Amino acid sequence: MKHFAIVCIAAYAGLAGAGGLESLEVFVKTVKTGRADFTQVVTAPAKDGQAPRAKTSTGTFEFSRPNRFKFVYKKPFEQSIVADGQTLWLYDVDLNQVTARKQAQTLGSTPAALIAAAPDLHALQADFTLTDAPDKDGLQWVAATPKAKDGQLQTVRVGFKVGDPAANQAGGLAALEIIDSFGQRSVLSFNRFEVNPALPGNSFQFKPPAGADVIRQ
Repeated sequence: MKHFAIVCIAAYAGLAGAGGLESLEVFVKTVKTGRADFTQVVTAPAKDGQAPRAKTSTGTFEFSRPNRFKFVYKKPFEQSIVADGQTLWLYDVDLNQVTARKQAQTLGSTPAALIAAAPDLHALQADFTLTDAPDKDGLQWVAATPKAKDGQLQTVRVGFKVGDPAANQAGGLAALEIIDSFGQRSVLSFNRFEVNPALPGNSFQFKPPAGADVIRQ
């Protein structure tokens, strides 16, 4: 599940002048569907005195709150992650392999729950400790630490753009930084995000391709 811990989103958020935590709350309340392009940079910890190695992926993302989303990785390798409300599907095109897991057992303390799956802030606080983090790089940040100590994540930070006070314009989700239990750092950047688009009813349906090896966990 090489990208599972990275499951994540794009979006719209808080009013001008809001802190990161308030922006996250507004985002969860108001953005019920979304669609965006993303770029993901994964950096492994340095080993044996060698410089850290970074890998870049690009793709598209859609979600419908609660509990339905789809990541489609296009470059450099094709892979799809689809949550249909009951099952989380991971399809690796090169391996022609599908892995299926029950969502209820896998999504609680993941970035997908943090941004796309949870219905409200209260639901997030059941699995994460949420705090405002210091502004950095012109963004407002919220830090999310999983309460479960045996999960795949150490910390998640979400960065929001600052809105335009003169125009009373809301900011938007700009970055998602994830550090997993192995010290691997992933940074997702989002662009061309659509707020509350009307998504087709079959957007989150998944059917394993003919001939694919299906593993159910």
